[in-house]
Amino acid sequence: MVTRNFNIYRHKHPFLLESEDYLPELEIAYNTYGEFNPERNNVIWVCHAFTANSDVFDWWKGLFGENCFYNPDDYFIICANKIGSCYGSTGPLSQNPNTGKPWFHSFPEITIRDMVNAHEILRKHLGIEKIHTVLGGSTGGHQALEWSIMNPGLIDNLVCIANHARSSPWSIAFSQSQRMAIEADQTWQENSPDAGLRGLAAARSIALLSYRNYQTYFETQCEESDEKITGYRAMSYQVYQGRKLVKRFNAYSYMRLLNAMDSHNICRKRESIDNVLGSIIARTLVIGILSDYLFPVREQLFLTERIPGATFAGIESLYGHDGFLIEKDKIKTAISRFYNR
Repeated sequence: MVTRNFNIYRHKHPFLLESEDYLPELEIAYNTYGEFNPERNNVIWVCHAFTANSDVFDWWKGLFGENCFYNPDDYFIICANKIGSCYGSTGPLSQNPNTGKPWFHSFPEITIRDMVNAHEILRKHLGIEKIHTVLGGSTGGHQALEWSIMNPGLIDNLVCIANHARSSPWSIAFSQSQRMAIEADQTWQENSPDAGLRGLAAARSIALLSYRNYQTYFETQCEESDEKITGYRAMSYQVYQGRKLVKRFNAYSYMRLLNAMDSHNICRKRESIDNVLGSIIARTLVIGILSDYLFPVREQLFLTERIPGATFAGIESLYGHDGFLIEKDKIKTAISRFYNR
């Protein structure tokens, strides 16, 4: 029987943020699967992407799970819900201990580095001194990359998928369009869990265009009839995706996580980008999705060329940026080759 647990660690101390604001205390939700081996060197730490949660067995099935590549019979697997989210870790709908009310709009800005510092608190609480592999896709890859820089002796293997060294004007522009959609919702300024939900649906529709590409829609949303003048499949698909997210997320967390994604810049308050990437000592695999529209593969090649000894794997996918979630077999093959190199 595989040991599988959901926990919340309550850190009863102020948590200083990169903005120099702070959270009076911190809750970190996390899932663990499997157990330490006698040497305690079998830890696999997953950093999840934008609106995911800590149950990696749910959203990365095939790569993680019983009888899968990362099998809890062999590894002690951890995934922590990042702060600012709405799946158990401290976020905008959490209670502010100073007021006894939800934070809502007053929740402070957070960055990728703040997320990693929360991971560090949890790691120390769990008594982990060495991590076999840290991996993540998209903003999960941002966290993994930052962690390898902030604590270089901790991580043996780093696997970054579909991410980059710093947010580009292109990705920030997509984020801003989503912020504008939420801000255009007349309910957004309310202090209510349901504030901004119509705007959130529109924001998700914008985001989906960056996660996929022209060919994805051509293959999956083309009309079977030439007679239509309205009611196109692509229209209903965008509406469906927006409503789907609204059922499981909130606009406050979405806004804070958008801002955090845009904050990603490994050079902030550091040396040149070549020196920062050159300081990574973990064995590194960089995976790029060749059809990625949001974080083009040139950004992963940039990382590979500057991280000492890094290996690059390019993956063909119909699904653009979302290929990091969908092309599990190809990702397994790339990681297996990397481990056996």
